[in-house]
Amino acid sequence: MTSNAHLIAQLEGLDSRWADAMRAVPRHLFIPDRAWCSPDDGPGYLIDRIADPDGWMDAVYSNTAIVTQLDDGTSELSAGSGDYTSSCSMPSIVAAGLDLLDPYDGDEVLEIGTGTGWTAGLLAHRLGDGNVTSVEIDQAVLTAATLNLKNAGRLPRLVLGDGSAGWPDGEPYDRVHVTCGVDEVPHAWVEQTRPAGLIVFPWMPRWEAGHLTRLTVTGDGTAVGRFYRGCSFMMLRSQRRGVPKAAGDYRESSTYLDPRRIVRSSGGADVAVAGMIPDLNGRHADEDNGEFHLWLWSDDSDAQVHYSPEYKRVAVLQRGPRDLWNELEAAFLWWVSSGSPGRDRFGLIVTPEGQHVWLDSPENVIR
Repeated sequence: MTSNAHLIAQLEGLDSRWADAMRAVPRHLFIPDRAWCSPDDGPGYLIDRIADPDGWMDAVYSNTAIVTQLDDGTSELSAGSGDYTSSCSMPSIVAAGLDLLDPYDGDEVLEIGTGTGWTAGLLAHRLGDGNVTSVEIDQAVLTAATLNLKNAGRLPRLVLGDGSAGWPDGEPYDRVHVTCGVDEVPHAWVEQTRPAGLIVFPWMPRWEAGHLTRLTVTGDGTAVGRFYRGCSFMMLRSQRRGVPKAAGDYRESSTYLDPRRIVRSSGGADVAVAGMIPDLNGRHADEDNGEFHLWLWSDDSDAQVHYSPEYKRVAVLQRGPRDLWNELEAAFLWWVSSGSPGRDRFGLIVTPEGQHVWLDSPENVIR
């Protein structure tokens, strides 16, 4: 049976202070008896502490996300189908986020998204209960987290509310720790953070996967920082996305650019595209016969791109006022012509007027 000690040993480079916190605040205290294990390398499956206690414990102490709510609580976890709306995140990404947060002793931390309460418990052990405020929008999730934290002997301040507004009653904070994905960084987080304070969050743009990000607040209403590694998180509820449908007939064209080169490129290409076309969404699929299909959409336009190994040209269908494939093609080729920079050369700047992605320097905003 996998143990807490085994999991901690597997987290390479884990700071000893966070390792101590994981020993003192073990993960199993924050996982319900029935939950859905969601590994990266295989299909998800139900874990049941009563029916299979060893299997449940092995899943809890694996480096895997454990889903604890589907469809805001309206669907049974045993089905495993539906939108994941609350979870206990993968331990390695939790460790990476806490490492980037790098709090000093006595720092006051605002956490956005209490979830199961595990990361709030880790923060409370490291900094003290009174220095941690965690905001959760879902009453049922918050109620469960409260009980979990009580069982773990931790009592951080828990608040029911919309995390996009932060929690001004406790400002200023030294650190803001975000456990849900955001596309647009709420400026309230910047306003409520001390100068030189840090905001660590999963940047989840509409295009492709997310990026673990750390911003430093400059004190003039601006925060600036870089992207560090890939990640995938559930979205902040106020920033969830639908799939609008464009109207009208498709315009047919073709291209020599293989769309697989774009979606299978690097994190740097993903950041470049997301920064240059912030409202571009996409999904893709491979067929057993070698065909590849890419679907793109924005609020008012959509496109289909179809590759077949039988033809040199790629079929393109576009409708709406914008040619989304042309925009994607131009952004990707800009990235190529810039030397194919990696994710670590890009960053994000957030101001009261909005946010922008930059390359190498905050003065070099990409458009």
